[in-house]
Amino acid sequence: MKGLLSLAFKVSRFRFWIYTAGTYIVGYSMGMGTWSDFFNPEYFMYLIYFFLPANVFIYGFNDYWDQKTDKYNPKKNQREYKVNETERRNLLLLLYLMSGISLMLLLFQKNMAEQLVFLSFLLLSYFYSAKPIRFKAIPFLDFASNVLYVMPGILGYYQVSGSFPPILVVFSGFAHTSAMHLFSAIPDIEYDKKAGIITTAVLLKKKLSLLVCFTFWLTLSTIVVFLSNYNPLSFLVFIYPIIPLALLIKRELNIEKIYWYYPFINTSLGLGLGFLFVSLSVGKI
Repeated sequence: MKGLLSLAFKVSRFRFWIYTAGTYIVGYSMGMGTWSDFFNPEYFMYLIYFFLPANVFIYGFNDYWDQKTDKYNPKKNQREYKVNETERRNLLLLLYLMSGISLMLLLFQKNMAEQLVFLSFLLLSYFYSAKPIRFKAIPFLDFASNVLYVMPGILGYYQVSGSFPPILVVFSGFAHTSAMHLFSAIPDIEYDKKAGIITTAVLLKKKLSLLVCFTFWLTLSTIVVFLSNYNPLSFLVFIYPIIPLALLIKRELNIEKIYWYYPFINTSLGLGLGFLFVSLSVGKI
């Protein structure tokens, strides 16, 4: 059991836990009408799920299907955990367990709308890596399918409000997750070529990929500032388009090093904007 828990922690890529749990918190916060909504047991149950089980589900299947291609990418030994052959059996056991937990949640959700959002999250997470679809190897669908990280936010918003978030909010989330995916794929261009994977970054190459990231993040920033009614704190979000712009201007900057600062940027800005929007939603600002 100890070995299984240890593997779950390693496979789940703890740096990225906030990408699912944080999105759920922000979506829930935007939909709530009172601070007491944070004490709903359902909120805590899904918060725990989106911290660990959801990430084991996403990255566990990614590790399972990417075994052959991961050998070309050094970050699997440096920044991420590379599952070895002796752990394959435990990885499968983990995947069965997390799939079972996910299906149990799906079966006991309140209505079809909630189930459809959650099922979309599961299918996008699985088929991002898994055959026969394997979104990650299809240009433009690779970053578009990363909308899976928006789904926890939509779910949280729906659970607390009984309605879906405004389309502008969903689109801003799509713009952010698309840019994050494309940006993360730029350092992998050469490794993906070796593995025979044609991603959007491989197709567009570095310069054009950075330009697309800049466009997506500029869109996100503009929407966030507008939705916050031009609150001064919201302007911090412009750090996102500034980064690819700086990389386009100063080519000597190391994109791989910069990428690993994103978990800190996303966490700090996400918490800040989450607090801002929850304050706005319950009329405190």
